[in-house]
Amino acid sequence: MRGLSGRGGGRAALEGSRSATLGLRFGGREGYIRNPEVADHMTSTDRIEKDIVLRAPLARVWRALTDTKEFGAWFGVKLEGDFAAGATIRGHITSAGHDHLKIEMQIQKLEPERYFSYRWHPYAVDPSVDYSSEPTTLVEFRLTEVEGGTRLTVTESGFEHIPEARRAEAFRMNEGGWAIQVKNVEAHVARG
Repeated sequence: MRGLSGRGGGRAALEGSRSATLGLRFGGREGYIRNPEVADHMTSTDRIEKDIVLRAPLARVWRALTDTKEFGAWFGVKLEGDFAAGATIRGHITSAGHDHLKIEMQIQKLEPERYFSYRWHPYAVDPSVDYSSEPTTLVEFRLTEVEGGTRLTVTESGFEHIPEARRAEAFRMNEGGWAIQVKNVEAHVARG
């Protein structure tokens, strides 16, 4: 499954997933699948952290994260523009059934081959809602060179500022979504 940080469902949410925790919804019923291959750090309901060692060089992982075309390939989005501190990047989801959804990211910081961050509106999936007045969460990618590859740590924080009416659902969906996305990055960099 790809795209929108776990904002899919049905059978596609199960296909190919080796995530740490994946939230699923079938006919109004919810369930979770766990997989220990992805380190899953949930320190609170404000912060999601996923940690994975990728069998790829630091430069390769950095390119997968910070080149908008490569980012789009593993994340399931088509983005316009290039990532640069201070830039606002817009695009849309490419996953079937979600291609009507828009995405907007405010790029915060890029420290080559170490750190990349952006802000966005988490789980902004209702096209009839204007999320622009809501607070955003901060998504951070940290890279560390380790024996045999690169450690990628993905953190999303700031959920305590999201309106209470949608906070728990946004957290739950993005927690499962980031577990999927780190595995998508792993598969992407393995392809070269």
